[in-house]
Amino acid sequence: MPYDTAPAAARNRRGAHRATVAALTALCAAVPLGPPPAWAAPTPTAPSAGPTPVDFSVVVDASASIGEEALAREAEAAALIGQGELSERSRASVIGFGSAEKEGQQPVREVCPPTVVDAAGRQRISDCARRLTDREGTNLGPGTDFPAALTQALTRLRESGTPDTPKVVFLLTDGKLNVADSPAYGADAAARQQEGAKRLREVLDRARREHVQIWPLGFGKGIDKKALQQMADGGYRNGCADLPGARPRPEVVDGAADVDKALQSAFAAARCARVEEGTSSKPPGDLTVTIPPIATDGSITVTKRDPRVTATYYDPKGRKVPLQGDFDGSRFEVSGQDGPVEALRVKDPLPGRWRVHLSAPEGHRDQPATVRAIWQGVLRSSVTLEPSAPRPGEDVVVRMRLQTRRGVVITDPGQLAGVRAAAQLSGDGFEPVDVPLRDDGAGPDERAGDVLYGASVTVPKSATGALRLTGAIAAPGVTGDRRPYDTRVSSGAAPVAAGVTLESHAVHPGGSVTGKLVARNNDSRPHTLRLGLADQSTQAALRISPATVTVAPGAQEPVSFTVSFGAGAPAGDAGGRITVTDRTDGGREVGSAFLTVTVTPAPTWWDRWWWAVIGGAGLLLAGTAVIAIRVWYGGVRSSLQGLVLELRRDGRFMGKLEVREARAKAVWFSVRNPSSERPGLQRGNARTAQAYRLRRKGDGLRLRGPDGKEQAVPRGAAAKLGHDLELSVRGGNRPGRERTGRERRPGPSGGARDTSGRFGGLIGRSGTGAPGGANGRGRRGASPGGTGRPAGTGGAGGSGGSGGASGYDSAF
Repeated sequence: MPYDTAPAAARNRRGAHRATVAALTALCAAVPLGPPPAWAAPTPTAPSAGPTPVDFSVVVDASASIGEEALAREAEAAALIGQGELSERSRASVIGFGSAEKEGQQPVREVCPPTVVDAAGRQRISDCARRLTDREGTNLGPGTDFPAALTQALTRLRESGTPDTPKVVFLLTDGKLNVADSPAYGADAAARQQEGAKRLREVLDRARREHVQIWPLGFGKGIDKKALQQMADGGYRNGCADLPGARPRPEVVDGAADVDKALQSAFAAARCARVEEGTSSKPPGDLTVTIPPIATDGSITVTKRDPRVTATYYDPKGRKVPLQGDFDGSRFEVSGQDGPVEALRVKDPLPGRWRVHLSAPEGHRDQPATVRAIWQGVLRSSVTLEPSAPRPGEDVVVRMRLQTRRGVVITDPGQLAGVRAAAQLSGDGFEPVDVPLRDDGAGPDERAGDVLYGASVTVPKSATGALRLTGAIAAPGVTGDRRPYDTRVSSGAAPVAAGVTLESHAVHPGGSVTGKLVARNNDSRPHTLRLGLADQSTQAALRISPATVTVAPGAQEPVSFTVSFGAGAPAGDAGGRITVTDRTDGGREVGSAFLTVTVTPAPTWWDRWWWAVIGGAGLLLAGTAVIAIRVWYGGVRSSLQGLVLELRRDGRFMGKLEVREARAKAVWFSVRNPSSERPGLQRGNARTAQAYRLRRKGDGLRLRGPDGKEQAVPRGAAAKLGHDLELSVRGGNRPGRERTGRERRPGPSGGARDTSGRFGGLIGRSGTGAPGGANGRGRRGASPGGTGRPAGTGGAGGSGGSGGASGYDSAF
């Protein structure tokens, strides 16, 4: 029977510590939901094709004391765990119960007979569980006959299942044992209650003998918690693993609304699975739930309440997944779409956040829907022994690594919270030796928390032949298949010893890594060694070359090898081992190493050329900026802003016109009353009569008169306008800079200031200022009236006397 004490625990009497380790190893191997331990079988246990099946019965209180709404919630909960079951080889039944208090009544009503929960069976569970809400013609009495209900469940479990299949009963009730009005239990109420309690104890004894767990779930205010605890304790107590949460216990919730959550939680604990709580929302809308990387089998359950609600499923990559069939390495199977509870069973689900989109017609959007995921991780425990063929009495190192069916290596210790790992060394000539494995960085364990377990053990001196090393794990939500490591002891120095090391530990899909094999041949004949791969992911499509190496007698040869990865190798840590076997010595393994390689996605075009793109974009931006600056600077240089046009007659000031517009390219003006004694300048445009236009051309200024003729405005001179009038131009700044009053140093006589830009100073009659340098940038002249700025070639004009010129670095 799967719950019997393991042989290792019975045989080892070597102290409390060894007994504890043996119990762990035995319980890991003898869990009710797993196959028997590998070391107890004559041949290695084959890898599990999926979660180990479990036979279970949901026993629902459908008596008259249960209201219609509460009964509907119980029916949904029964359908929920029936459809959410992970193994398609499991069997489920649903039984309603009450009491038989008068003629024509019955205490039990079986609505779902034992049903294999494959694709068709899950749909049948969805359909038949709804019959619980149909009370017409059921003839269930109002009492609570626990003995009759449990007897029916135990009988069905014994009839439908095999002896080695774990068996569980889930009991839902809102009350306590009540057979006071059931004539089958005695003549009066007191005798009936006493007889009912006695029969309940007898049924629980039977459950213990037949290895059936009882998980009671109570809801409402009239619950007898003590009685529920007695039922949980009275049945079979061994759980699916040596973990406290896996042992039967009562669950009590306030009302029927929480029954589905509590029952699914109890169901997950009973079969060593886990439940991830998702979100709730009314349709239309989205629900989300997260499936962890360690999950290898899962069911996404949606409690819709209203059958008219439709669910559409999207994987963590945002892709709509099929309701039936295979997609991207996963297998999907939906059931219950026409019922209040729907489930999508997924084999090898993609880890991450899944989204369920809900839609519903008008009038069916008032009930909130809830999503959950029940999952289990079936892991492969890959073990090695160093050295591979030890001598009797030699100390060896045991290592174990865990990976999923996809070949994904588990490296996050958070995913294995509460894990217990152990190994057992068995063989010819000695009793099995239990080995506790550790991941704490002590002893042979090289690094703590890397989920690579290690321990040392001494091979018994009495060992004579074959050796078998088998690992076992126990953790909430995790079970392990057992792949034994077989070798044999050597009587002396091994003919060949080999060590394997990898020279690189990262690769892209389609790439390869290199390593080195160092083999030493202590024999007098050549040995041919074969390099191979074990426990690897099929998706990785690994190949190793060369496949064989021949080592000469007495030689020690380092040989390079290459491990190639297929183009479809999944990202993450690659699983598997590199093995070296001696074909000359009957295929004996002489060396091995874990394939510690991380597959990273192939670099994208951006990953390869980002530096060129950024550099080119930078150059383009810089070129654009230079062009923009040149355009802007050219616009500033060509602007006439800041110029002052002065009108004079016979050296006398008649008027002026200032150019204030930013970036003015040309100025149109006319002379007002040119023949009068007080002429002046006024702004105009191209249509103004007798208009002049002043513009910049090259490094100079050009003035066009009303007759269309242009003349240059020469340096140090005035332009003739007619009527004895002259036009001189001064002012202006360097591009982007305007002089302030403080920068204009006044000459002593306060006359008009010269400019010393490219056109010198005032274009007018010469004053008497000190001669300036060429282009207005000459020596500082000590003007007669005081210290002036560098004087231009033109002196102070008008009546201002001989003041120093205002040195002007003109824009024109």
